[in-house]
Amino acid sequence: MVLVSLSAAACVSTYTHNATDETSKTSSGQSQSKSSDRKPAPPSALLNTDYVRPTGRTISVSGAGDAAARAFQNALDSARSGDVIAIEPGSTITGNFVLPARKDTGWTVIRSAAGDDKLPPVGSRARPADASVMPKLVTPNADPVIRTAPGAHHYRFIGIEFTVAPAWAQNHGLILLGDGGNAQTSPDSIPHNLIIDRCFIHGNAEVNLRRGIALNSATTAVIDSYISDVHEAGAESQAICGWNGPGPFKIVNNHLEGAGENVMFGGADPHVRNLVPSDIEFRGNYCTKPLKWMRQHPTFAGKRWSVKNIFELKNARRVLIDGNLFENNWVDGQSGFAILFTVRNQEGSAPWSVVEDITFTNNVVRHIAAAINFLGRDDNNKSEQVKRVLIRNNLFDDVGGKQWGSNGRFLQIVETEDVTVDHNTIFHTGNVITAYGSASLGFVFTNNIVPHNEYGVMGDGASVGNSTLDRYFPGVVFRKNVIAGGRNSLYPSENFFPAAIDEARFADRAGGSYLLGNSSPYRGAGTDGKNIGCDIDALKPAFDSAARSRAANSVLTD
Repeated sequence: MVLVSLSAAACVSTYTHNATDETSKTSSGQSQSKSSDRKPAPPSALLNTDYVRPTGRTISVSGAGDAAARAFQNALDSARSGDVIAIEPGSTITGNFVLPARKDTGWTVIRSAAGDDKLPPVGSRARPADASVMPKLVTPNADPVIRTAPGAHHYRFIGIEFTVAPAWAQNHGLILLGDGGNAQTSPDSIPHNLIIDRCFIHGNAEVNLRRGIALNSATTAVIDSYISDVHEAGAESQAICGWNGPGPFKIVNNHLEGAGENVMFGGADPHVRNLVPSDIEFRGNYCTKPLKWMRQHPTFAGKRWSVKNIFELKNARRVLIDGNLFENNWVDGQSGFAILFTVRNQEGSAPWSVVEDITFTNNVVRHIAAAINFLGRDDNNKSEQVKRVLIRNNLFDDVGGKQWGSNGRFLQIVETEDVTVDHNTIFHTGNVITAYGSASLGFVFTNNIVPHNEYGVMGDGASVGNSTLDRYFPGVVFRKNVIAGGRNSLYPSENFFPAAIDEARFADRAGGSYLLGNSSPYRGAGTDGKNIGCDIDALKPAFDSAARSRAANSVLTD
């Protein structure tokens, strides 16, 4: 892994394939992971978003109406390396604006003219309340308020509010970084070196807003920002979605609301051949669906938006998902799984589509109908396989139940390779594992605390426990799990079967503490000598992410 500065000039050449991501070739020439190497490769590049002090002139823009719109686009067209376009707070600039391509390689900063002392400090998440010191960029129609010209590069937005005109009913995306269609078919056309920093990006309670940011670029970061009210009736909507940009991407410390999926990579076929969005850092984010979108909830606001999932990967490689809080997902457009690793060659033109080298660690996932769904191969079109995925040290709480539309499954899985589920603490109402279709190879399930419920580990056409493990997970490693309410005669030895989940002896489960108490028999009992279940102390960043949004007066239900 290397640290890549966003001041680097190249778009797709700023990162290389990780040399430790070992592969071998099949007789047909296709790559497959070595069975001895089940660990996912980390992102081969992490982006450095440190602010580069401007060295050029300051171009001031203010006001409203056509004159302000012309002045802003003229400023974008004339800006050069080191220039700052400073927009006066209180300005409302309406139009559809284009970031042009330039030959120079320095940064242009588009920012609020408010002093740095008025904006959220560097590294702090923006809040809706910060709109008072932000200028507003508004789209008056279905088109984006900001889009990039082919090859545009080195733009940073700081402290800007982006939204749609109040009277407009349908918008397809507020910010388009790169092009998702036929206008972007070669690496040279891909915009790169782009940063959204401490911005407020939102729809409103009535608008059908399909997307906050379309992330079809390279070397791009979305940091410390607040994206809300992204929803659509009858179609999928996302706070952030990318499918035609190679990365690397940094998405860190954001509030993200999206009805269809809060965040998704894939979902449409890339038009750049062999492109897989790669080297994605997703840390410290709060992904939520406000309960006022839920018909069954007392706070329902009267508009039914299409709700599916929270985080989904359909085409992605080398992704780090760490320290996030994911919450509020119910049965609506689908069966309510919050986290999906489901490879899709969506339109049939991208058989290289893959989900591989995924690290999902130190996250909290709660108030959901179901937890994780794996689809190892596209069941509609030819694709590569889901492989090398690590699910470690996460808390899954309040999974299933009538309030979320039932389901209650922790893990649903088919035809994956080298998936490891280790040191998780899970409170759910349905199956521990539901398996079907072709077998999953290299599966590891260790050191987890989970209630068995009625069927525990269950596969189609197989009985509970060992029968399912033998049929659907040949060679499985299934050890040192606490499976409350299960029968030891049905499962491999070296697991634990207390009668009830509270016999794990949590320090204060009723009070929200899931640490194992000093009297727990499962302290130090893991395969690695550690406590079984997750290390709650390591989840502090995820809970802190929720606290930051609570301070911003967002909807949060504990």
